Formats: sequence, C-alpha cells, structure tokens
Amino acid sequence: MKRVILIVLDSVGIGELPDAHLYGDTGADTLGHIALNYPGLHLPHLTALGLGNIVPENALEKTASPRAAIGKAAERSAGKDTTTGHWEISGVILDKPFPTFTETGFPPAFIAAFEAAIGTKTIGNVSASGTAIINELGDEHVRTGYPIVYTSADSVFQVAMHEEVIPLERQYEICKTAREMLSGDLEVGRVIARPFLGTSGEYYRTKNRKDYATLPPETILDAVKASGKGVYSIGKIIDIFAEKGITRYKKTKNNKEGILDTLEALKNAPEALIFTNLVDFDMEYGHRRDVPGYAKALEEFDSYLPEILENLGEEDLLIITADHGNDPTAPGTDHTREYIPMLHVGKSIREGADIGVRESFADIAATVAEYLDIHYETPGESYLKVIQ
Repeated sequence: MKRVILIVLDSVGIGELPDAHLYGDTGADTLGHIALNYPGLHLPHLTALGLGNIVPENALEKTASPRAAIGKAAERSAGKDTTTGHWEISGVILDKPFPTFTETGFPPAFIAAFEAAIGTKTIGNVSASGTAIINELGDEHVRTGYPIVYTSADSVFQVAMHEEVIPLERQYEICKTAREMLSGDLEVGRVIARPFLGTSGEYYRTKNRKDYATLPPETILDAVKASGKGVYSIGKIIDIFAEKGITRYKKTKNNKEGILDTLEALKNAPEALIFTNLVDFDMEYGHRRDVPGYAKALEEFDSYLPEILENLGEEDLLIITADHGNDPTAPGTDHTREYIPMLHVGKSIREGADIGVRESFADIAATVAEYLDIHYETPGESYLKVIQ
C-alpha cells in the first residue's frame, strides 16, 4: 500500500519571503542564520539529501549528488502562524489572517463575558512571553486562583494556570469555554492551555499543554480519511486540525518522542498518511532565540534520519518540510515569514530532482493526493511528475 510520511520540522524556514517586510521580517533566514552563527553545525544526513542545495547562498554544506528531490515553497496565505502553515500544507489557502491582539489584548467586553462564563476573574490580558508571564504573575495567580490570560504575535488566546491551584481537567474546561466563545472577529487560530508548576520565582511550564484550534475547512486529511485509507497524526497535529480528518493519533512531549513514534509508525502503521509535527525547534528554541539549542535539535533529528530512511517501505514517500520560520537571530520572539524547505525520498522518487520554488505550501497536499490516488480539490498544484 502506498503511504506518505509527512514530517513538519516546526519553524525550520529557509529564507525570507518577498513580502517578509510587511511582517517586520526583512532578512529572516532560520536555517541560514543558524548555519552562519553555529559554525559547528553538523547535519550530514540532511545535507546528503540536499538540504544545503535548496539555497546555494547559505552556509549549509552542499552535495554534488542530492539523495532527495528538493525545493522550497512560498506561503500564499496571509500570516505566519502554525495553524495557517499546516492548513496550507494540507491544501487550504487563507485570504484573511487570523486576528491578533498583540497591542491591546482582548476586548474588555469579551474578558468580562469570559470571566462570567468560567465563574472567576482573570489577570493579565497582555502580549507576553509564556515563561516570563508565569513568573511575573504567578504569585498573584497562586494567591487568588485567577487564571492568567495572555497572547503573543501569533493568533492565540493562552491561559496559564498552576496545576496545584487549578486541576488539569478544569484548566482544559476553561480553555474549551474560551474556544467556544472566540468567534467572528475574535476567532483566533488557537486557544492554548499552558499549565505550570513550581514556586515563587521558579515557576516552569509543564508538558501538559493542550491546543484548541478553530475547525479547519476540508483538507487532504479529510480526503484521505474519506477514502478509507486512514490518517495517523503524531505530535500536535491532532490539535492543529481540531481532530478533524484524523483516524488515529499519538501525542508527544518532545522531538525525540515524536521521532521515535514516527519510526514505530513506519514499521507498523497501516494508515496511508502519517503526519508528524516536531515542535521543539519552534517552542523551545526559536521563540527563545536560542541558536545553540536550535542547532542541537537539528542535529538530533539528523542523527535519526538514517533509521527513518532504512524503514521506508517500497511504496512510501517521505516528505520533510516546515510550516513557517522562527529565526533565532531575529529581534523579538515571533515567527518569521519564510520559505519552507522540501525534501522528498522514496523508492520511486528521482534523486536530485529539483521542483524549484513552489507558489504555495498547498502544492504538497496536491502531490500527496495524486500519489495516493485520492481526489482532493485544492488551489495547490501537484509536482509528482517532476519528482517521480
């Protein structure tokens, strides 16, 4: 049976898009700047596939004979967030970005209605770093029991709550309420529960985060599921797509867990689409502007790549890509508007084939549909004939 294994290296962009200046991201280049600022970066397996050949000008190592079909894609949707990127990869192009509330926070009338709905006051309602705000408002939260509401440059409504003050299940109920209320002009891409633990001055976020995405339109996931072939999501894919179009899932707490679960799926999963998100690049290192940490996370993924390749079946197509950028050398802590790299490996894939610069991430969905012999309407254009 034909299978597609789609691995998203969350935020591993490969250079500014032509409209990056509209987003304040002129000069952004996640992979290029990591290679430039971390001279010891060692990605022998990714560069053997041709990662460095996608943008010849960057400092990544090049190879004379790429083992993968290579290229990059531009984002046609408005925005640079996780939800928008993944949805476009899956075939949906958004003309209007999800709303953000970076400057003013959420409207007072909404906060009042939300507090009435959950039966408690809240604190915060500002744009902030998640690790910073729990230490800034953590003591007040512990003393009063009031949830901490905050946002960022992304289209998110985040709620931080101490697990020993508000039990996890109640935290999730509070976030579900917010998800139901945030509609119309307030329909953010994701509501995120951000549980934390610790004591004054030493609060830390736990791995019990839970995302509540707005419901996506029809994606390639829905088409695969409707065909009876099955979609297995690994990592936060289940949250990004609000469980829609997914037949089985496995949540993960870090990149290594996601990689190991993907390896297990390669060996045993019967689903036609295995869709993995590896979030640490973005969450742990991109937003925190940690170049060495980001570089080491790339090296960790690279170290598992031979085992991933060894376990590809005769009719498997592996696609390694990203959903946006998050240049750890850029100012601020926001995502960056960038091209995404595209590597394709499989027994039927021509090594060294070059798909050039695709006009949309949605070309991936169109290619997946054609490869799996599934009908799916998308603005994207398949490039399967180029790589086979």
